[in-house]
Amino acid sequence: MAMGKTDDVGLPLVMHRQYSLDISAQLLRTQGYVNGQWINAPSTFPVLDPATGEEIAKVADCGPAEAKLAVDAAYKAFYSWKQHTAKERSVLLRKWYDLLTLNKEDLAKLITFECGKPMKESLGEIAYAAGFLEWFSEEARRVYGDVVPSAAKDRRILLLKQPVGVASIITPWNFPSAMITRKVGAALAAGCTIVVKPAEDTPLSALALAELASQAGIPAGVFNVVPCSREKTPSVGAVLCTDPLVGKVSFTGSTATGKILLKLAADTVKRVSMELGGHAPFIVFDSADVDKAVAGAMNSKFRNSGQTCVCSNRFLVQSKIHDCFIEKLGKAMDAELRLGHGSDPNTTQGPLINVRASEKVEHQVMDAVSRGAKVLRGGKRLDGSFHQPTLLADVTTDMLCTREETFGPLLPVIRFSTEKEALAIANASHVGLAGYFFSQDVSQIWRVAENLEVGMVGVNEGLLSTPEASFGGVKQSGLGREGSKYGIEEYLDVKYMCFGGLTP
Repeated sequence: MAMGKTDDVGLPLVMHRQYSLDISAQLLRTQGYVNGQWINAPSTFPVLDPATGEEIAKVADCGPAEAKLAVDAAYKAFYSWKQHTAKERSVLLRKWYDLLTLNKEDLAKLITFECGKPMKESLGEIAYAAGFLEWFSEEARRVYGDVVPSAAKDRRILLLKQPVGVASIITPWNFPSAMITRKVGAALAAGCTIVVKPAEDTPLSALALAELASQAGIPAGVFNVVPCSREKTPSVGAVLCTDPLVGKVSFTGSTATGKILLKLAADTVKRVSMELGGHAPFIVFDSADVDKAVAGAMNSKFRNSGQTCVCSNRFLVQSKIHDCFIEKLGKAMDAELRLGHGSDPNTTQGPLINVRASEKVEHQVMDAVSRGAKVLRGGKRLDGSFHQPTLLADVTTDMLCTREETFGPLLPVIRFSTEKEALAIANASHVGLAGYFFSQDVSQIWRVAENLEVGMVGVNEGLLSTPEASFGGVKQSGLGREGSKYGIEEYLDVKYMCFGGLTP
């Protein structure tokens, strides 16, 4: 495992170099976007490059007043947008998809500079984000109702599907483009209008999407963006979750925040989708192909430096192959991981989003070591927001890293003996978003896949997200599903129409 070029104390040189964000001026937007217009706010807040701590831009710090303007604009636009035919909405979403693809390099640079991802991963996110617009542009024309046989000869029963109205979309920083399009693509396809509140760390990607939505011909008021600072987030969130004109709230983020938003939305009984925290187990059984399991672990753990909600958090390895897996995994980390600024083509591991995130990983490592874990690779917090990718052995279930989500490049390995033991450890969590396991025993594959208490299972696979498949969890990992044919249903109401008085 290497850190690219380092200074004389082993810190990444990114802290001592200048990096510049070079993209089209049209896509570097810093105002709010409401009713088809770029608007200022009374104040601004800084957006920082997490790799260097340098300021990238100052963005309009929208407050409750701007949020209310956006909701009102979306509500007014809803009555015309829902009258667009499914074909018309489909065409506009496809144009938006085409523009994302055309501008993928600049959009990826925005992600790298405000989120810290290596460019290769940022380009992958843009392809993923665009894929949701493409998918839902096609699903827009497949919103089918039902004709139900009636018990009465003089009646016909029809079930219609109609858009729920204005949708408030509150998104995280770790996928600043894809988390927006996964929600917005479905909502617009259904006929809803949108107000997006992006994460305070990564508003530039959301504003660039707004620019491209405008270029694609999405009508004024249909797609709105209200960026705001951490200080104003509670008051803006309150407007988006309590305003009577809002019909739907969709949030991706922590379980703790999700519970707050659920309480806010409850007073007006809004439709709610929640994609919340994860604590994914990654189980390697004795029958597994160890090389494939190591490759799966690398993909699952170190993508975005461990900062994804479906990242594996607890690695359970059966006794017979435990030592072999640990040895090969350590060698893979040495060979493949390179710390640095995301714009450097050699970088595979960027910074964490901020110093607090790096400190959390450090705290979990120190806790594990104090309880008997051994550090086999990494283990140190570096300057700024960087933390070494870390491999721990002799981990036990009383350690903090096995009880709470890490959101960082920490890979703790627990040895287990039986399948029953592994499932008990894997399911001993109040959340259940994703889970992974490697096995070549077909009967075991069925047993474990059916008994893991998660919403998504990767079998002999460490990467599972795709627009075609449903995304969501069980337990306290959330409500509802995104992506797939089910994603659009989250933005639709079913209306029963009884057509009576017919002559048999």
